[in-house]
Amino acid sequence: MAPSGETPSARQTRYLLARSLIDAERSTDGTGVVEVLESLCRALTTHLEVLGVAVNLASDSGPMVVVAASDARCQRLDEIQFTAGEGPCFDAVRLIRPVLTPDLVSTGARQWPGYSATAVADGVRSVFAFPLLAGAMCLGVLDVFRDRSGSMTEERLAMALTFARIATEILLDGDLVRHGGLERGLGDALDYRAEIYQAQGMVMVALGLGAAEALARMRAHAFAEGLTLLALALTILAGDRRLGDE
Repeated sequence: MAPSGETPSARQTRYLLARSLIDAERSTDGTGVVEVLESLCRALTTHLEVLGVAVNLASDSGPMVVVAASDARCQRLDEIQFTAGEGPCFDAVRLIRPVLTPDLVSTGARQWPGYSATAVADGVRSVFAFPLLAGAMCLGVLDVFRDRSGSMTEERLAMALTFARIATEILLDGDLVRHGGLERGLGDALDYRAEIYQAQGMVMVALGLGAAEALARMRAHAFAEGLTLLALALTILAGDRRLGDE
């Protein structure tokens, strides 16, 4: 997706520019993987003049957790996909290629009705999902959200792909793959997922459901009530909510 006829020197120049933009966003004490990824998200948001950018980690079945975002609103926009169980990020992991959605209102309504309805209501008009690839492994996805419809130019797509490459390098530098574990900041970001799976287990026992059906029931309730999946899980764990057959 690089501009046609581009030279290696031009690609290197773009890479160095992206690195300098990220460094300009970093604070002096922001040395952890999460902090650097947050700087990357802010830098790309400013450079592309978009609504926001988020990075999430992937599991075998799709996106697992948002680890960095340009701001709180953008993190919530990315969380919508996990709550709905669908979205361009899921497809990017499954297909191992960028999923470009220049018109979420029309395309999203057909492909991801649950996700797109909430995202559009929150001001999103186009989404571009770039998988973070290390060989055949997909570590996660970089999502770019815009508040206007339309395709990206070749140059903007090339810059987004460059940032996705750098995000992959940051994850690898954080020993995500090399040691088979998670750098401390990433581990902290994953901790709160435990509550979701604990709540899922409670729903399975209470309603006699399988794991997939219990999670689907939780997602349906969270979506209907405008909650994140985590917020619903916490109310279940606190005993303030039971998912019946209504």
